[in-house]
Amino acid sequence: MESAVIIDAVRTPMGRGKPGGSLSGINAVDLLAQTLSALMDRNDVDPATVDDVVTGCVSQAGEQAGTPGRFAWLAAGLPEYVPGVTIDRRCGSGQQAVDYAAWAIMAGAQDIAVACGIESMSRVPMGVARMGVDPFAPAAHRYPPGLVPQGISAELVAVKWRLSRADQDRYAVESHHRAAAAVAAGTFDAEIVAVKDGDRVVDADETIRPDTSVAKLAGLKPAFYDDGYAQRFPDIEWTVTAGNSSQITDGAAALLIASESTANRLGLTPLARLVSFATAAEDPVTMLTAPIPASRRALQRAGLTVDDLSRYEVNEAFATVPLAWLRELEADPARLNPAGGAIALGHPLGASGARIMTTLVHGLRPGEYGLQTMCENGGMANATILQRL
Repeated sequence: MESAVIIDAVRTPMGRGKPGGSLSGINAVDLLAQTLSALMDRNDVDPATVDDVVTGCVSQAGEQAGTPGRFAWLAAGLPEYVPGVTIDRRCGSGQQAVDYAAWAIMAGAQDIAVACGIESMSRVPMGVARMGVDPFAPAAHRYPPGLVPQGISAELVAVKWRLSRADQDRYAVESHHRAAAAVAAGTFDAEIVAVKDGDRVVDADETIRPDTSVAKLAGLKPAFYDDGYAQRFPDIEWTVTAGNSSQITDGAAALLIASESTANRLGLTPLARLVSFATAAEDPVTMLTAPIPASRRALQRAGLTVDDLSRYEVNEAFATVPLAWLRELEADPARLNPAGGAIALGHPLGASGARIMTTLVHGLRPGEYGLQTMCENGGMANATILQRL
């Protein structure tokens, strides 16, 4: 079986996902087009040899409706006979794009692929694709008295793992401080590509708040309090706020993936080898806990333990998610999201998996193993292990 290797990985800066955000003036397809163009310009690979462009995107409506990866590739002026496909595994869509590209290569069906993700949450707001309907209603009868929003799930995780408001706020502050330190150290320089909005150039994340503190976050009100849910779940202490949750964000990321034999033939120097993959699911009410079994499964398949990992990226959808994962895996807090996560950098839904993979691969040193995992709506999760080369 072929090995799949990552040749390069890039991302845009992260912009606040609201009108006036640094990327809100850029069409979603154009934002991804600029990312793809930068990826191909950085690498001595004939774009005509790319077999497929696999794109993660959650809100497939408006500008993101028409297979955005395909039209971003065309908008970038790249060969029109390269196909594209758009996938949706909720928040893990960008990571699933990487996995699908790797699997096609490992199976021998493809030699070179681009895996990417896009989400412009300022231009295509979260939930807009539902058009006023509840797509979860047909399954709700299995979970009386019904399913819940993710914010309530985050509160339920806090109850189960006894995660206090202070625990979550301290974690959130650390995420911002780590991200700010990464910027100061130039950690993101190799992964960020500048994008243009007309004559304006955007080349830095605007989501990081280096001056945040536990005292400032303590003043925020619970974001998801509801009288009905308070009666249904009397144990909830209402600790989840906007400050200890991921930010609504615009962004894109893209990775160039090839078979190891193709990389050798073309004289390419890979950054990393994709080692192990896993998906998992748990109940859709607690919803956010599947990264725990997914990570265990990926480790087992790789023949590794958590102690063999130098770095783990657990998407910070809410602070409760990585904190619960940390306790269950008995992992080292210093290795968890060492350059900050979605609380500081933001969570552009379909792009996040590709963004996190980009940060992970550039953050590892030769020989080191890293793991990435993400919770996903409906109680699902992805986990992927790679080794830096």
